[in-house]
Amino acid sequence: MTVKIEESWGRVLSPEFEKDYFRELTDFVKSEYATHTIYPKGKDIFRAFDACPFNDVKVVILGQDPYHGPGQANGLCFSVHEGVTFPPSLVNIFKEIRNDLGKEIPPNGSLERWARQGVLLLNATLTVRAHQAGSHQNKGWETFTDAVVKALASQKKGLVYMLWGSYAQKKAAIVSANENLVLKSPHPSPLSAHRGFFGCGHFSKANRYLEEKGLGQIEW
Repeated sequence: MTVKIEESWGRVLSPEFEKDYFRELTDFVKSEYATHTIYPKGKDIFRAFDACPFNDVKVVILGQDPYHGPGQANGLCFSVHEGVTFPPSLVNIFKEIRNDLGKEIPPNGSLERWARQGVLLLNATLTVRAHQAGSHQNKGWETFTDAVVKALASQKKGLVYMLWGSYAQKKAAIVSANENLVLKSPHPSPLSAHRGFFGCGHFSKANRYLEEKGLGQIEW
């Protein structure tokens, strides 16, 4: 099956595209786009990969669902299009960066600049119906994004994994903490950020690790 995805990721993930689950997933997603309002736009489904080629990955951040409000989801987890009001979790991410690194909160919520520096911003589920959180869960996306994590874990070492919340931590349980920097905290959601996301220092810890590996820091 031909999938429009960045070339290096296409090579890594090509076995998945031929599996029955992925064919069924593709049929489901096409039907959903034809009959409902689905986020993100079709061209942005694989944007996390397009913006951050496999060989460029230095940091992995895992989300769960795309945002399901109008104009929010842009294919990068936690990120929104320029001009869109920051969702609460993104506000808290920027607050932690300010506290950790002293950087002011940026004027827009697009995290494309992170992706271009080697941050894979991967949601577990890559599509969602408008106003229906979780509506595309258990349709095959999780199997696909599990394969992404497995490919990274088996083919790349010296990565930083930022795992916020129990869902992300379970999804990346296979990642070796001996071969990578695995950073865990509660989710940045307002419901849990005060339980340990604030003060986690993940952004400075990531940069120190990358610097030690000679990979260059991320301009958060």
